[in-house]
Amino acid sequence: MDLTNIAFIAFSAITLICALMVVLARNPIYSVIFLILTMFSLTGHYVLLQAQFIAVINIIVYAGAIMVLFLFVLMLMNMNASNEPNKSLLWKVLAGFISGGTLITLLVIYLKNMGDIPIQPTNNSALGAALPPDFGYVKPLGKMLFTDYVFPFEIASILFIAAMVGAVFLGSREKRTDN
Repeated sequence: MDLTNIAFIAFSAITLICALMVVLARNPIYSVIFLILTMFSLTGHYVLLQAQFIAVINIIVYAGAIMVLFLFVLMLMNMNASNEPNKSLLWKVLAGFISGGTLITLLVIYLKNMGDIPIQPTNNSALGAALPPDFGYVKPLGKMLFTDYVFPFEIASILFIAAMVGAVFLGSREKRTDN
């Protein structure tokens, strides 16, 4: 077993344990902290897949900014066990059945397609062509975004600007009072 396989198994174990703790933790702050640890271990997977740009973006955007926002929201809401609504047993059983059904479906799909997936990772894409040496870095991604996909990129930026203007408009609109 080489170092890459050991690192993959370690990151997978950390990811699964932290993801399980996100769901099982009683305190919402602990859940967010375990979610941050899950994001960090997923970043390790991205590095193993030689997707350095996605790994850095995952750390900056998800583990950094979004998780900090989650923590701020949870602290502002002052959530504790006394003001948490009680779920009935019916909802818990229903959630268990849905989760179990999803798990069984994923296992069936995995076992059905297990022969199609190569055991040893190769440096080939799905079509059999070798990956370029700068695969996963920012420069080829930027070149592709601003040459081949410039129109969809600009349309997405216009949609983001429209969403920001709409959010500012809705947030700053004064509430009318009907007398």
